Amino acid sequence: MKKKDRLALISVFIFAFLIRLIALNQSLWLDEATTAKVVKTLSFTGIVTQFSPGDFHPPLYYLLMKFWTSIFGYSEIALRFPSVIFTLLTGLVVYRIGTLLKNQLVGWWAAVFFLFNPLIVYYSQEARMYGMVTFILSISLYYLLVITGSDDHLVQDQKLKIKDQKFSAKFKNNVLFGLSCVLALATFYGSIFFIAAAWCYLIYKKQRQAFLFSFFIVFCLFFILSPLLLAQLANSRQSLLLVKNWSLVLGRADIKNLLLIPLKFSIGRISFYPKWLYYLVSTIFSGVVFFSALKGGLQSKKLAILFVLPLIFGLAASFFTPLLQYFRFLYLLPVMSLLIALGSVGKWQKYLVAGGMLIFSLLYLLFPQFHREDWKSLAAILERKQQPVYMVESAADPLGYYSSYLQINDLAQISLVKLSSSVIVIPYVADVHGINYQQSLTDYGFKLIKHEAVREIDWQEWQR
Repeated sequence: MKKKDRLALISVFIFAFLIRLIALNQSLWLDEATTAKVVKTLSFTGIVTQFSPGDFHPPLYYLLMKFWTSIFGYSEIALRFPSVIFTLLTGLVVYRIGTLLKNQLVGWWAAVFFLFNPLIVYYSQEARMYGMVTFILSISLYYLLVITGSDDHLVQDQKLKIKDQKFSAKFKNNVLFGLSCVLALATFYGSIFFIAAAWCYLIYKKQRQAFLFSFFIVFCLFFILSPLLLAQLANSRQSLLLVKNWSLVLGRADIKNLLLIPLKFSIGRISFYPKWLYYLVSTIFSGVVFFSALKGGLQSKKLAILFVLPLIFGLAASFFTPLLQYFRFLYLLPVMSLLIALGSVGKWQKYLVAGGMLIFSLLYLLFPQFHREDWKSLAAILERKQQPVYMVESAADPLGYYSSYLQINDLAQISLVKLSSSVIVIPYVADVHGINYQQSLTDYGFKLIKHEAVREIDWQEWQR
């Protein structure tokens, strides 16, 4: 690589790192606060035996975070910094893949499209497992391409001829691909859709050794985790029965959730008013992005298959258990970035896509109204109020993180307890649980005297 190109690449990564520091200390939301609570209060063994059976994810991410936080603490920045690191490392892998497929220029642009993708920027600031699994699966994608060989019409002097590879090199690549599949599944169960697509491609390319090895060690992982998986499946079925609208949260197989995937993959999590303008802007830009990706798919059918097939598998699975939400397919954004880099013809198209992504990313970073739920401010308000607080108990982790003084009462039990003359109600996820607290309070002779909100969270004051 020329010195000029190296400096350009380093500059991109430095800028990507710096923008990820903007608002990194914004308030934790529910799932992040749960991460904080788990790694702070439970031992390594307790995470596996006490928390994971009632959770819906494998334990590897929490175990890593337990180790990380034991060194760096439990602040918002400390909790989120691993995701920052994972997305930057994924950008490096994407660059390597683009170089493998065609040349360094494609690798450079693919890294740009990935690093400044608004959805990636958002989840690079989230204390959850999605950044980690995206990194691991990008590694599996790299070794899948090495094992199967690059598309003949793309490569130049870097053409890979599998039959000429030494046995030791083949073995190493097979092991690293299989290992990355296992680590991905131990981090996030949804990665099985990408791994299944990779297996289909290995079978198609007659790479039986790589397929059998990876399948075998994944099977071994499932065997080891089978007691935990059975407990989690039972808990999932119970939640769907007991929590009235839980399936809506998980993501049903419907047109709305399907259309949100290209939309959010292009513009991220931001939304604004008027809605007609939001839908117009987001539809036009996502159309430009996916038009470039479609052109890239015509050049690399392999990447197109590895992008589309996991979505098809996920859609099919969602007819049996709801899981069709765009963030669960975050690991496909490296593939999409590569497709855009291959399909963008001319600098104007590349600058249009990259510039649009950067603008949407900065809108999220610089304007607090697009940030996560502001439990930090709400906790401060409630501490001053010094009144009994009622909310869904399972959703109270953010208040517990920001205040050790607040006593949280279970909203589901509000009709069974003796109430004081004035109470605070946080109706967060009450509709999901089907809790009709308004009727219970009205029956007790309460009236709603105040209804206010901090960012994305309502709170109410009721008085008798």
